[in-house]
Amino acid sequence: MTFRTPRRVAPVLAAAALMAGTAACSSVHPVALPVPAASSAPTAPTRPAGAPVATTPAAPTTPPAPACTQDCDIPARLASVDAYLATRPGTVGFVLRDRTTGAVYRNAYADTMVWTASTIKLAMVVDLFIRDRDGAITLTDADRTLIQRMLHSSDDDAADTLWFRYAGADHMTFNRDFVRYGMTDLQPERGFTRYFPYWGFQKCTPNDLDRLIQYVLTDLPATDRDYIVRELQHVAPDQQWGVWGAGPAEQPGNKDGWSLEQGGWVINSVGFVGPGQRYTLAMMNSLNGQGGYDDGVATDSHVAQLLLAGLH
Repeated sequence: MTFRTPRRVAPVLAAAALMAGTAACSSVHPVALPVPAASSAPTAPTRPAGAPVATTPAAPTTPPAPACTQDCDIPARLASVDAYLATRPGTVGFVLRDRTTGAVYRNAYADTMVWTASTIKLAMVVDLFIRDRDGAITLTDADRTLIQRMLHSSDDDAADTLWFRYAGADHMTFNRDFVRYGMTDLQPERGFTRYFPYWGFQKCTPNDLDRLIQYVLTDLPATDRDYIVRELQHVAPDQQWGVWGAGPAEQPGNKDGWSLEQGGWVINSVGFVGPGQRYTLAMMNSLNGQGGYDDGVATDSHVAQLLLAGLH
């Protein structure tokens, strides 16, 4: 996102996040029982010739214990994030999801409203693609170039052009549609422009961003989904943080957003890692005036590393 002067007042949120813990898995291994010592016993009678041979049923075998899956590691990862965030400025809410098992891990701030910054551009792209497919609008080649710039480098001017072109006479079209993509808590806010609503003045929760990325990966037509995945995996160098902090081996993709509010920096990231985009992570970090841009980027990136590196 291109830096702009402060435009809004962000709320002061609570202190460092408390992670939601889960019970760790354990593996059970079969144990060999001791064999009793031999004792004297009467001699068994001789079997008559031709008599059937008695057979002793085989003792039941203990099946091998199932191997502990990688999900067993997640409670330890959550604990590491908890300890790390206790040392960091600001308030971080996050939602981690395993799309294969359906497991979801949320911390205590996953429902906290935070300025979206440029993460809302991902929702704009989704809505433009859906409306184009429905025949409500017809995206031009120029529009698609602007969409690519929004995803690749978080271009604010591209977002402005598309918002004013396709938000409708009342500027409400995007906001009315965002609910369809899971952003049920999203709220437009009054800002320092005469336009309302406007993409740059919106608040949502980490839960909203989690539902949005699920919509992208699960509900979008394959052509649109694959395009967005490819673009988010090849963002500009200044966008390669946040979920990208999991490391290149994890095949990360993300849409970041940052803004300097009168209450301090907001540093957000939503994206995916792993083959088939198995894991998703949505993070919203409100620094509350306690740190700067670099602090927020470092926090988000290290949280992603702790949660996602080597998980697939």
